[in-house]
Amino acid sequence: MKKGTVMKQYKEEVFKIINEIHEEESDKIVKVAEVIAEHIKKDRLVHIWGPGGHSNLAAMEIFFRAGGLMHVNAILNTDTMLNNGALKSMNVERLPGYGRIVIEDQGIGEGDLLIVVNAYGINTATIDAALTAKEKGALVIGISSHDHANDTPANHIARHPSKKNLQDIVDYSVDCKLAVGDACISLDGFEQKIGALSTFANAFVLNSIVIETINILVEEGIHPPVWMSGNADGGDEWNKRFMGKFRDKIKML
Repeated sequence: MKKGTVMKQYKEEVFKIINEIHEEESDKIVKVAEVIAEHIKKDRLVHIWGPGGHSNLAAMEIFFRAGGLMHVNAILNTDTMLNNGALKSMNVERLPGYGRIVIEDQGIGEGDLLIVVNAYGINTATIDAALTAKEKGALVIGISSHDHANDTPANHIARHPSKKNLQDIVDYSVDCKLAVGDACISLDGFEQKIGALSTFANAFVLNSIVIETINILVEEGIHPPVWMSGNADGGDEWNKRFMGKFRDKIKML
C-alpha cells in the first residue's frame, strides 16, 4: 500500500466510529449525563475504573482533566496498569475476585455511582467490579462494545466465570461500537490487522458524557467545579479554589 494511505485509512476509521457513536448512542449518552448531573447535585463523587491495560486510559481521560468535572474519582489500580507489567496486567484482569477486592477497597456502596469502562466488556475484573458495586447498592454505568462482547465465545479464557457481558448487568450502558479485536486496518500480504480504535472510542464517549453533564447543570443555573489547565495562566489559582473540597475525598489527588 502506498505510503501515507494507511494513515488516511486509519483517520477515516477513527471518524467512522466516532460518527457511529454520535448517531446511535447520543440518546444514551444524554441519559447517562442526566443521571450523573443528579448525582453531582448531591455533591457525590463519580467513580470510574477501566479494569485492564489500556482500559485504564479511559479512567485517566476524564480525571484531573482540563475542562472536566472535579467530582470524578479515577480508580487507578496499579496491578491492572501496564506500567506494572503488561503480562501481569492481563493476568490480573482475568483473576476471579480481583474486581471485588478493588471495589471493596474503594468503599463503593449504597448511593454511589460507578462507571466501568472496558472496550471488550467481558473480562473477569470488569464483571466482578460491576456485580460487586451493584450488590453493594451502587448505580453502575458501563462503557463497552456490545458486538465485541456478544461475538466473543462463551469459553474464551478472558471471560468471567459467569460468562456475562457488561452491558447485560449494568444500570445504563453506552456502546463504544468496536469490532472484535479492536484493530481496524488490513494490509495486503500481512495476516494481522493494525490500528486500534478503542482509546478514541472510549475517550469520545466519556468526554461527551462529561460535557453533556456540565451543560445540563449550567442550564439549571448550577456551576459545577471544573478543572482548568495548570499550564494556562491562572490555572493553579483557579484549581486551588476547589482543592480543599476534594483533596481528602479523592485518593489519587
